[in-house]
Order: sequence, then C-alpha cells, then structure tokens
Amino acid sequence: MYGNERAVLVGIDRGHAGEGLFDELQSLADTAGVATLATLVQKRMRPDPATFIGKGKLEEVLAACDELGADTVIFNDELRASQTRNLEDALGRKVIDRTQLIMDIFAQRAATKEAKLEVELAQLRYGLPRLRGWGAALTQTGGGIGTRGPGETQLEMDRNKITRRIHAIEKRLRNAAEERAVRRKLRGKSDLPQVALVGYTNSGKSTLLNRLTSADSFVEDKLFATLDTMVRRGPLPEGREALFTDTVGFIRNLPHHLIPAFAATLEAVRYADLVLHVVDIARPSWNEDFRSVLDTLEREVFRDGDARPPILNALNKTDLCPEDAERDLPGVRISARDGAHIDRLLVAISEVVCPGDREVELLVPYATLGRFGSLRDPRRVRSLEYTDEGVRVRALLSPAELAEVEAGGGKLTASASSPAARPRSRRP
Repeated sequence: MYGNERAVLVGIDRGHAGEGLFDELQSLADTAGVATLATLVQKRMRPDPATFIGKGKLEEVLAACDELGADTVIFNDELRASQTRNLEDALGRKVIDRTQLIMDIFAQRAATKEAKLEVELAQLRYGLPRLRGWGAALTQTGGGIGTRGPGETQLEMDRNKITRRIHAIEKRLRNAAEERAVRRKLRGKSDLPQVALVGYTNSGKSTLLNRLTSADSFVEDKLFATLDTMVRRGPLPEGREALFTDTVGFIRNLPHHLIPAFAATLEAVRYADLVLHVVDIARPSWNEDFRSVLDTLEREVFRDGDARPPILNALNKTDLCPEDAERDLPGVRISARDGAHIDRLLVAISEVVCPGDREVELLVPYATLGRFGSLRDPRRVRSLEYTDEGVRVRALLSPAELAEVEAGGGKLTASASSPAARPRSRRP
C-alpha cells in the first residue's frame, strides 16, 4: 500500500519515559515499507479532542512535513474519525494511526484465503464509522422513476455496500471456523498432544518451530513475519511426538479491531495441551513484552470458566544475551537460531504433555501384537522376549496406550514406575 511513502511519526508522551517511545512504531513503519523521516513528541496527559495534539505542535508537524517532503503522518495512537479529518485538513497530507498501520501490514502479509478475509473484515469494521464524503458526492442519488422517494445519497450507498460485504465475510469465516473445529476434532483423535507457540512479535516463534519440527515456516527479522497459523508434527523424547502450532505474534496495545484476524491463533491456544511462551530475553523491553502477551491471552483468548493450559517459558536468543544477565523469569534458556539447549526444552515439554507415561512389562498374545503402534516403535520398546505364552514386552506407554493393549488381550505383569496420571485432553 505504501510503497515509497515518506512519513513523519507523531505522538504524545503521557508522562512515561520518552526514550524508546517510538521504537516499535518505527519498526512497524519499516515493516510496512515506509521511510521514516522524523519523530515528534508532545508531552501532555490527554489528547486534544479535535486534533489529538495541541495547536503549536500541529504547526511544528506541518513545518517538518514541508521541510522534509513527507507525504504521510503516522500517529502512535488510535485516532477518532473526527480527529483524522481535522488533521488531514490542517496538514494537507494523509494521516493514519497505529491501528491502520498494523492492519496494512496484515493485508500485505496475509497468505491464506482465510487470513485475507479476516484482515479485510477488520479493515471494513474499522473504516465504516470513518467513511466520509465531500461536496456533490453527498447529494448524488440513485432515485428516479420506480424508485422509493429521492433515493439514497452516495454515502449511504457506500455504507450499505460495506455492510453487505461485512456480512458476507462474516458468513464465510463462520464456515471456516466450523471447518477448523472438524480438523481440530480429527487431530484430537490422534491423541497427539498439542503445543501452541505464542509470544511477542519477532520473538523467534517461527525459527523455533523450524528447529523443533524441521518445518519451513517463513522467518524474517520484521514484525508480524508470520500471520498464518501453521501446524507441524515434531518429535519428543522417548519416541513421543506432538503437534506444534505457530501463531501470530502479539503486540502491546493490540487494536481490538484486529482480534478477528487472530481467530485461528486464539483457538489454537485455547485448545492446546501446552502453551509454549517464546520470550526474546535479548530485548531491553522483554519484561513489558512478556506481560503484554499474558494480558492479551487473558483478555482475548480465555473465557470465564475456561480451563487454562499450562504455560512453559522458552527464554529465547540467549546467544544475544549474556549468561549473567538478570532475567527473573522461570523457564528454559534456549537459542532457536543455533539450537542451544533445545534438548532441555523438549524434555520440559514432554514432562508437561506426557505426564502419565510409565515403563511397564506386558505379556501380549502373538495374534494382537501387530495392532499396537506403540509396541512397534523401537524408541518406546525397551525389550522383547518371545515365549510360549506370548511376547513379553517392556515399553514406555501412556495410560491410554496401556488400556488399549490390555483391551486387546495384553496382561500387565510388572510396572517399573507409576506416576500419577494427570488428565491431558481438553479438546471438545
């Protein structure tokens, strides 16, 4: 959308530290392909109701745009429709806010049909109350012989057209949600634990997914490099496997208009057996990023009464962070880029999602031995002994697998360990 646009960044400082206030906005602009020429900050506790910034700062912004040749002004907050109109009239340039900038990045990067529809829906919902018309456009009518009265104004026709499009997209997305529910149910039947990777945008989730599953998820050092949810199968210790889901990165003050664009991500997290929170501990703002993700999960993902899946922190990018750096956060320190301590992370994941595994000894009839995949996996089977009564097998099994073998005629003869099994399946 922006191409070669040149922008001035503008915002207000409500008493917080001004340093770094625009770092994230500038990263968003870079991701959108917008050249940033200058940043202007005004210290005030409340935005001006008419122009967001005061009259003096507005004149300063206009002068900076004229001097630098900026054609766009980007605000670091969400603007009301009236503020946007007043600012455009005063500055004579396109004015966009942080929400519009994020939505444009989503529109650029959405790859699947569903993601594109979700982004379009967010844009339409955001733009509908901001629809405006000028001069004769407001008086053009669609009336005439055989029509009702004077007809609709052009602005009303545009609003009706957008409303119809919104309803059409909502219907298609409801159908897509039903299809996801079917796929989720089928994945649930496989009895593979589901691990959802969440984290602040650009924290390394896609790199970690590639490391855990040998996937080919797109990786780029920009915000919102991944928008489409990806599910891949990956190995765990002791011959176990899990389904790992890469999700859209979160961001501070995530615009509520964009929540529909996170539908697949939110469902993947809600129904996961484990939430793997990837934290970029090399970022100076790692603590704020960490809290922002947890706040978004609590506010937008989980409903009252929902059973929350456990959360495991993967403290990523240790290769860029000194070992003695203070990080008062429990978790497993890793580097998804070079693979450091990934083995420790996999053990920690397995301990959470496979809590009822135990090593047992069974006597299994020859006729039924071939039915059970768990007894054919050399990573799970410790020993096999062929006897007159059947096959004596020592293997690591989950409670469900043990019950399946016993239902098929296997008899438990010994148990090396019997940890308390914790119910794992939370899927509908």
